[in-house]
Amino acid sequence: MLVRLIYASKVRDGLAPGDIDHILARSQANNARVGVTGALCYTGGVFLQCLEGGRREVNEVYHRIVGDTRHRDPAILGFTEVTARDFADWAMGYVGYTADNRALFLKYCPRPEFDPYTMSTASVEALLHELLGVARWKTARTERPSS
Repeated sequence: MLVRLIYASKVRDGLAPGDIDHILARSQANNARVGVTGALCYTGGVFLQCLEGGRREVNEVYHRIVGDTRHRDPAILGFTEVTARDFADWAMGYVGYTADNRALFLKYCPRPEFDPYTMSTASVEALLHELLGVARWKTARTERPSS
């Protein structure tokens, strides 16, 4: 059974710019090993992440993330069974909050600043779908072996 878990967490003080690259590289390696895919958004103070895969694997990844001291105030924004993955090509895609995509992030948020804690599950999913279509992802899609 496939599931999708979407959560937000706040970043502890002291996260350096290179830490995001490190988190992303580790996520890609760890997630690929257990068949978890997804997307990570970082807004300069908040992580918004979607994890997709088997229920046990997604739960294990989420619990490992919650135990990471770089995160605080984790909140599950959505957890549902799905028939197919939206982020099947990414062991972990990434998009940052920039001036170019600010309007897109705010399009689904009820506040004048991006705050996923105030968003409905439907709004978060709509944002992620729209980001999938138009955002410049920091990492390339995963290479698929040729047949």
